[in-house]
Amino acid sequence: MAKNASALRTEVMIPQVKTKVNETKLKQRLETENFGVHLMLDAYFGDEEKLASMDLVFTVLNELPELLGMHKIITPYVVRADANDKKDPGGYSGFVMIAESHISIHTFPKKGFASIDVYTCQSRLDTRRICSYFEQQFGFKELEIRDTKRGLKFPKRLLS
Repeated sequence: MAKNASALRTEVMIPQVKTKVNETKLKQRLETENFGVHLMLDAYFGDEEKLASMDLVFTVLNELPELLGMHKIITPYVVRADANDKKDPGGYSGFVMIAESHISIHTFPKKGFASIDVYTCQSRLDTRRICSYFEQQFGFKELEIRDTKRGLKFPKRLLS
C-alpha cells in the first residue's frame, strides 16, 4: 500500500510543463535531402570487341570521374572474369573508388551486355551525359536506366 501511495504522490507532485516549440528549429530537424544518387544501367547490343577490351574498360573508369567533376581515390581496377555458367560467359569487371563513392562495370562481350553502377553522395547526377558516354564508348543500342535517390531521410541540417 505504501508503494501505491508513493507512486500516486510522485505523480501528483510532478507539474505538467508546457514548452513552446521553436517551429524554425523543428522544421530544420525535419527537412531532408537525399544523401546521394545511384544510377544503374543495363546496357544492351554493345560492340563485342569493345566490351572485350580490358584497356577500354580501364580507360572509361579512369576518365569518367573527371568528366563528372568527381575525384578518384584509387586507380581503376579491372579483372578478367571467366565464364561461370550459360548466363555469364565471362568478361571484365572493373571498379574505381571515388571520393564521392564508386563507379563499377561488368561486361559480357559475347552477350553484347554490360551492367554499370555510378553512385555518388552528390545530390544529383548528369544521367544523360553518363548514358551518352557509355553509348559512345561501347556502342550500346539500348539502355535500361534506373536512377535512384539514396538516403531520402537524411537531415538537411547535417549537410552544411
